Amino acid sequence: MEEVQKFIIEIRAGIGGEEASLFAADLWRMYLRFFEKNKWRVKVSEDQQSDLKGVKNLEAEISGPAAFDLIKQEAGVHRVQRIPTTERSGRVHTSTASVAILPLADNSPIQIRDSDLDISFFRSSGHGGQNVNKVETAVRIVHRPSGIIVSSQIERFQQRNREIAMEMLKAKLWQLEREKTVGNLVDQRRNQIGDQERSEKIRTYNFPQNRITDHRINKSWHNLENIMAGGLEPIIKAFKDQK
Repeated sequence: MEEVQKFIIEIRAGIGGEEASLFAADLWRMYLRFFEKNKWRVKVSEDQQSDLKGVKNLEAEISGPAAFDLIKQEAGVHRVQRIPTTERSGRVHTSTASVAILPLADNSPIQIRDSDLDISFFRSSGHGGQNVNKVETAVRIVHRPSGIIVSSQIERFQQRNREIAMEMLKAKLWQLEREKTVGNLVDQRRNQIGDQERSEKIRTYNFPQNRITDHRINKSWHNLENIMAGGLEPIIKAFKDQK
């Protein structure tokens, strides 16, 4: 039986305004359908569970057999080329969204001193960034020695969000320990989310040509609709075949 793995997925709208937010929501729906199809456990705040019209920043905790190993290649800047529903002249627009995949280790050896932390609380926000919670249940933690910042608004309760944020911090510090230097960790995270510039893309979703291209392995698929409906298996297989 494959080991159950747990990770945090973060999706952020990038370049492209409203269309970038719509694309970020499309990416989340794609991943969510894949997670549900594989019967993985998905934990996301109630504010982010409804039918999404747009996403500026979304995070969820995922766990399942070999989950991280199967989905880790999704980290990076995703680019979409399509005609937005608001475009009257039929012009194709290019927008981006970033995806970060952060593994969580239940038995992390990292020890964190409370004196090294700045912890603050804020209201959970909805898909477009509007405040939807009158209670400050979301948690942000700054680890002063490394400069790493993490936040969580996945749960309804402040204490659980603090626990999740601490798990994320330990995961990043464990990565830092393995990489040995802060510079390598910063580079690793930059390699995942970049600066959300169009030129940094790892994958392009070209709707007019019904094509998805992954630029890291120089491979394309023409079943865009099926992939966007959660059919990530061809992409996962292609990355496995590269090993």
